[in-house]
Amino acid sequence: MSSSNFDISTARSKFPALNQPQVFFDNAGGSQTLGTVIESVTNYLSKTNVQLGATYAVGKKSTSLYSAGYAAAAKYINASEENIVLGSSTTQLFRNLSWALSFPAGSEVIVSKIDHEANIASWVSLASHQNLTIKWWLPKTKINPKLEASDLKDLLSSKTVLVTCTHASNILGTIHDIKAIAEAVHSVPGALLCVDAVAYAPHRQVDVTELGVDLYCFSWYKVYGPHISMLYASPNALKQAQSLGHHFNPSSTLEDKLGLAGSCYELTASIPSVISYFGPDPSASWAAIEKHEFDLQSTLLTYLNARPDVTICGEKDPDTKKRVSTISFVVEGKKSRDIVEKVDEISKGEMGIRWGAFYSNRLVEEVLGLGKDGVVRVSMVHYNTLDEVKQLVGYFDQVLGKAQKY
Repeated sequence: MSSSNFDISTARSKFPALNQPQVFFDNAGGSQTLGTVIESVTNYLSKTNVQLGATYAVGKKSTSLYSAGYAAAAKYINASEENIVLGSSTTQLFRNLSWALSFPAGSEVIVSKIDHEANIASWVSLASHQNLTIKWWLPKTKINPKLEASDLKDLLSSKTVLVTCTHASNILGTIHDIKAIAEAVHSVPGALLCVDAVAYAPHRQVDVTELGVDLYCFSWYKVYGPHISMLYASPNALKQAQSLGHHFNPSSTLEDKLGLAGSCYELTASIPSVISYFGPDPSASWAAIEKHEFDLQSTLLTYLNARPDVTICGEKDPDTKKRVSTISFVVEGKKSRDIVEKVDEISKGEMGIRWGAFYSNRLVEEVLGLGKDGVVRVSMVHYNTLDEVKQLVGYFDQVLGKAQKY
């Protein structure tokens, strides 16, 4: 990838799956995988697929590749290796974490209701078996629900031990000011902030130290890599987590405590291939990605905003400081499922969009007030093209009727 000017052709050439007649607009469910990652996994399984820790030649190489994966993952988010763990999914890592944390009975946990269920269910369960009180964090508006640090003033108390929220909703696409939220949470001594970044990490560079978070999780398979996820714990949070591992094994690092052999060897070893994609100057590469994604989301949002029959669920402004390129909407008088299936029909299955709640059921049903039919979601990333967006707009015109103002 060019680190100065974004080259869409070069970017697309790195993803083998893009060499077929399919438009991938379901990236929030999982991005396409880099060819170098696929090659890395193949090479590992073909040449070094042995148990870690052995002293023979291939055993040493396997251990080295695995260690390099952890080192690259930690460096990518500006953290130490001791403070991260890789696992099968964000859902699984949060569940493991919930069993490793212990709080005094009567403590309070503040849970955002606009999150993916992965960052809700574990904490509801934790509260139940530890006799904690759940306080629901609800946005002040249903039109464009957004989590604000100021909202926490009425929720935080001396009993608060944990606050959970999303960096960007997998439905709304709206970016939350995590640094400000962290500062508000930390006004309560000892309180921890846990952030789900699954829908944010594919679009922006991550620096957990700069954010000031205690717990931060995302999935590499949505950041152009293998089907594996990563959880970060600050030094303070790491100390609070008890080990779930075998009693005779080490218990000092987050991997020791929560890994449970879930860091799949070949997938862990492929992470450096993801990192190298962003080049020697990742900040410049991410800036180029952000600029390109602005063009994508601006084009689609301009069309949707011009339609009086469309309600956008989330931020309507294409400003990349306010949102990522995951865009959801509903259409007056039409079911989301019917719209998507009609697009499937007229595109002959080549336009990949989705309908539903996408595991954010509480947001869709209780906050947005929608039925189980949910929203139409178009989730774009940097390898998508403007021509693809314009093609989708054309299909929407066929399904919904041409927008007069666009």
